[in-house]
Amino acid sequence: MSAAGVVSSCSCLHPGVRLLKPGLQKMSSFGFHTAARCAAKDYYEVLVLGGGTGGITMSARMKRRVGAGNVAVVEPSKTHYYQPLWTLVGGGAKQLATSARPTESVMPKGVEWVKSRVTALDPDKNCVWLENDIKISYKYLIIALGISLHYEKIKGLPEGFHHPKIGSNYSVHTVEKTWKALQDFKEGNAIFTFPNTPVKCAGAPQKIMYLSEAYWRKTGRRSKANIMFNTSLGVIFGVKKYADALLEIIKERNIAVNYKRNLVEVRADKQEAVFENLDKPGVTEVHQYEMLHVTPPMGPPDVLINSPVSDAIGWVDVDKETLQHKKYPNVFGIGDCTNLPTSKTAAAVAAQSGVLDKTISLVMKNQLPTKKYDGYTSCPLVTGYNKVILAEFDYDAQPLETFPIDQSKERVTMYHMKADMMPFLYWNALLKGYWGGPAPVRKLMHLGLK
Repeated sequence: MSAAGVVSSCSCLHPGVRLLKPGLQKMSSFGFHTAARCAAKDYYEVLVLGGGTGGITMSARMKRRVGAGNVAVVEPSKTHYYQPLWTLVGGGAKQLATSARPTESVMPKGVEWVKSRVTALDPDKNCVWLENDIKISYKYLIIALGISLHYEKIKGLPEGFHHPKIGSNYSVHTVEKTWKALQDFKEGNAIFTFPNTPVKCAGAPQKIMYLSEAYWRKTGRRSKANIMFNTSLGVIFGVKKYADALLEIIKERNIAVNYKRNLVEVRADKQEAVFENLDKPGVTEVHQYEMLHVTPPMGPPDVLINSPVSDAIGWVDVDKETLQHKKYPNVFGIGDCTNLPTSKTAAAVAAQSGVLDKTISLVMKNQLPTKKYDGYTSCPLVTGYNKVILAEFDYDAQPLETFPIDQSKERVTMYHMKADMMPFLYWNALLKGYWGGPAPVRKLMHLGLK
């Protein structure tokens, strides 16, 4: 999320000039964090890059470790979004406004908000560069820059979104177009895509498909819809237990799945989608659509590509158990921008935040990290307007379930957890640094059975 946003215009003094005296860096009487600016100081004990889920969560935790005024978050966006809600926004079950809050309101009290964009990282000199050639140095760096969307890698996009019958739940600019296309559907092909890249929330491309199917069934149009899931993958889901359950639903609801199909072009004026057959490189097929939901190609933010902190692809290169950088011991990564081999979800960030908090606290004491991240991630697979399969699993794609029930079954309770409980937990616990994932709940639940 933090890779996108509007940068405010401001002029700053040379980074060597201290802008504020210590006595003026205190909180205002309104209880907000120190006011946003390009850079109030040129050095912070902990510098966080990115004000998305991972960045805000870790800044709250670090402020409790090192004190107010010693932590800063670099983030250009004025608005913070709870993006997992966009599946329900695209399906007409939630309003977009309920997913948004001003960045100022979620920035932890006592944490400096540097409203700018990072342009380069120099870990050998313990500093980063921002726009307008502003330099900030740090003792510890947490990289939480998220993942970038690349609609432009599909020929005909993003300009194709100006046409009707096409939407995407992955962007604040296009998620409401999904709901409009769903409502306007009359008869024909409804196509849902999955790209040939890593994505955040790998279940989301098919969640909106199940919601659309349910909506058309409810409104008497299901018999006129030929629903297709064109995925670049070779499986419906990466964990067999949940994949088997989804395939049963797909069969029951008469949905066509075409594997190894990657969307390469959208001819929105003709309502045509062009897919490459990944098993036959260069071979394409054209499908007419009455509705098209696009999941865009994604990748690391530009600033991380060819950066010293990144691997060959551009993901932050961290130890998969401690989240500490493999080369720079005072650099850490969390969330979608890392090369952790697990699904990129907010639930994963929650679990990672608890581990990373312990890792950094020990590094600060010159001790070796001991707490290990097991790859926990979660995907509440929305299969209808009151049904969810709660997929939870680890690095080995093995179920790592919280509740002592079969979570591969569709459940109304899990839907309400997704739609109502998780947003509350996000705003009031995770972003405040008090929620480190469901591991403690899991232990209690399963101890209760013994």
